[in-house]
Amino acid sequence: MSLAIRRARPDEAGLVLSLVRELAEYEKLLHEVEASEAMIAEALFGHNPRLFCEIAEWDGEAAGFAVWFVNFSTFSGRSGIYLEDLFVRPAQRGNGIGKALLVHLAKQCVDNGWSRLQWSVLDWNTPSIEFYKSLGAVMMDEWTVCRLNGPALMALARGER
Repeated sequence: MSLAIRRARPDEAGLVLSLVRELAEYEKLLHEVEASEAMIAEALFGHNPRLFCEIAEWDGEAAGFAVWFVNFSTFSGRSGIYLEDLFVRPAQRGNGIGKALLVHLAKQCVDNGWSRLQWSVLDWNTPSIEFYKSLGAVMMDEWTVCRLNGPALMALARGER
């Protein structure tokens, strides 16, 4: 059994979208997926992309992925990685693929002199929370994620709020 991690290729926007949909289904959020293959292709491979994707292959087959972007900490004065999505297909879980993806991203942070690797996890996802804690991740319970989207985003953009 072999594991390889590599950057997604321009002809793999469909694969990336498929993995996004599998993750959304696992998180019971499939109804929220609006992305199309063209949107994924543009985000990852368009002019000056700001989104990146690592594909984990188990015995030559796509087993999971990590989608990330560079963020910035004004406190540290350095960039870091924000991990938007981490997913390993159920049939390949338990093979160290998730950990290998996180190790890969941690190395990118260290190699670039970046200060942190950060992500969010759903509060009901106990297996993932325990996994992240086993790697040394700190749950930042004192922080609450905020989001504006849909009608609220449009209203604020129009100055109505």
